[in-house]
Amino acid sequence: MKLGIKEKVAVVLAASKGMGRASAEALAEEGCKLAICARTKRDIMLAAEQIGTKHGVEVFAEAVDVEKRDQMKKFLGAVQKKYGGIHILVTNCGGPPHGKPLEFNDDAWDGAVRSTLMVPINWIRAVAPLMVVQQWGRIINIVSLAVKQPIDGLILSNSMRMGVIGFAKTLAKELAPFRVTVNNLLPGLIHTDRLANLAQARAKDAKTTPEEMLKRMAAEIPTGRLGAPEEFAAMVAFLASEKASYVTGTSIQIDGGLYRGMM
Repeated sequence: MKLGIKEKVAVVLAASKGMGRASAEALAEEGCKLAICARTKRDIMLAAEQIGTKHGVEVFAEAVDVEKRDQMKKFLGAVQKKYGGIHILVTNCGGPPHGKPLEFNDDAWDGAVRSTLMVPINWIRAVAPLMVVQQWGRIINIVSLAVKQPIDGLILSNSMRMGVIGFAKTLAKELAPFRVTVNNLLPGLIHTDRLANLAQARAKDAKTTPEEMLKRMAAEIPTGRLGAPEEFAAMVAFLASEKASYVTGTSIQIDGGLYRGMM
């Protein structure tokens, strides 16, 4: 299927590894020009070199702390100067730490607001006006299955992710007349470093090994296995495409059937 996004400019946050990296790869495979960032310079530069070489596309990369607005503005300014516009934005950020609900202090809650709620909001607020002017855009938020089914031990994430959904759902209506779509992806148990860290924390509480905990997690999924980042990224590419022009305001789970609710 030709997705019709060759030469479109795609910005992907936290793209040095995991679902961010896989999303950048999927968009590169479709011929997008990439602008990627992550906190660690060595990691993001290596990712840029590898993606560019593999897919034969332009990749602009910088080390950026996605929580810092000044760094965000500098990066986006450089992207516009290099490419002349931004067509696709994939928001992605590291989730808050694992822990028991009543043990987190005020600083932890404030940090969760900054890292999980305000990162996508701030980046969308910066990029959406450009998309309105060019009368075309795709905004895709990597959120979490937690918005439909809270995840044990992740109360900070469970709480903040809902705010992202509310923001995106509201914005989708406002931007639809300008051919700008806004959608959310809700990954379930995708085999990434973050899932490995969660398994390690749960294993400690359960007095077992991280490997055993990952097996237990996989056993809960109807498909009987954890998801691969590449499987998740295929949906990113589709939602970024011309083929998905009638899809907006949605939250789509990618979870191997883990979520059992009707809605």
